[in-house]
Amino acid sequence: MTDIDVAPAVPARPPKVPSRTRRRAWTVTALLVVFMMINFADKSVLGLAAEEIRQDLGLSASAFGLASSAFFLLFSLSGAAVGLLADRIRPKWLLLAMAVLWSLSQAPLAVGGGLAVLLTSRVLLGAAEGPAFPVAQQATLSWFPNHRRNLPGALVALGITLGVLVAAPVLTWVIQHHGWRSAVAAVALAGVVWALLWIPFGGEGPYAASAAAAGVGAEPVAARPRTPYRRIIATRTWIGATAAYFGTYWVIAFALVWLPSYLRDALGYDSAGATRVLMLVWGLGGVVVLGQAGLTGWLLRRGTASRWARGGVGGALLLVGAAACLALPLAPAGAVTAVLLVAGFGLAGAMSSVAVTTVTELAPADRRGGALGLMNAVVTTAGLIAPALIGRLVDTHGAQGYQHAVVITGAVLLLSGVAALTLIDPDRDTRRLSV
Repeated sequence: MTDIDVAPAVPARPPKVPSRTRRRAWTVTALLVVFMMINFADKSVLGLAAEEIRQDLGLSASAFGLASSAFFLLFSLSGAAVGLLADRIRPKWLLLAMAVLWSLSQAPLAVGGGLAVLLTSRVLLGAAEGPAFPVAQQATLSWFPNHRRNLPGALVALGITLGVLVAAPVLTWVIQHHGWRSAVAAVALAGVVWALLWIPFGGEGPYAASAAAAGVGAEPVAARPRTPYRRIIATRTWIGATAAYFGTYWVIAFALVWLPSYLRDALGYDSAGATRVLMLVWGLGGVVVLGQAGLTGWLLRRGTASRWARGGVGGALLLVGAAACLALPLAPAGAVTAVLLVAGFGLAGAMSSVAVTTVTELAPADRRGGALGLMNAVVTTAGLIAPALIGRLVDTHGAQGYQHAVVITGAVLLLSGVAALTLIDPDRDTRRLSV
């Protein structure tokens, strides 16, 4: 699965990688898939326990939406700051620090406290989780040459889906039988266990920027001035990938915080039915992420330009998701509604993987951490806006507010899909950056 289309970047006969290195590469990848699973289990707790938390703490929909958005208050800033640090500090230690901070930030909420503790816990958790996805991708991709990155990158993105698929039934059971604070304690403990495993088994591979600079691996960094970040983020490809990924993250924020309530309060599902639909949404997202990786790799191997293999595939999926969301409020209740909801929310997820591999292709090795972190900082502002906006719509319009939120989501996905199709062209912009 080629990551770029420029022929010299993929040797005709790639050097043989020692089996020990290959095993270590996939061990690290597996750990980082679990890392992202825990990351999104942490995020999903509030949505799964929305009714219980609102009743326990006496919160309106607007107040709960603001509490959910508080998670993203420092999320974007920390994502940008730590992304830049990842070009200077080993990602291994950054990832370890994140996992430890996740658990520490959730411990007070698991023990007790009201709205103030909830807000503080979520703000700190968001600050610790903001850099998770770009730094995890940077660490994963450092173990693979350009032409082998699609699958591991997609697997780490798949951790998002797997995290929610596992969290939905398990945490729902914990919430129903032991209370929502026990669910918070469970995900905090999972972070501690992961950190203990990461210390001996984690690390960066031979294609990290530091290794390349030392002449190790297949991507040596030539003796030249570093490309300024401002030039990278000014490219149409970076802007297009970021705008497209923004639409994906809007859907993720909606699904994590409000989709369980939407299914119960607006569409009439009971708790078990809502959980099944949630699993269908995230399950389709996982299938789409892996399918996109396979299709993109196949297209690139056949010589298709990355503009179409990545921007075209990702943009088309966003547009289909947009059409489903825009049609959803007009559909009759029942099976048609369920199909449109699953399609609209499930198809948008592939752009998370597409955006990362696109920016990784675009940015020089010694600028990838910052380029990915800055993209993530912009993208995750969707998580700050969407939950608060939807909460306000629900308080103002009742159950009808969810329908307005779905229409807005469809419009966001439409704009994101157009951005992917019209702006992404890594080949063009890589040439311009090399001048």
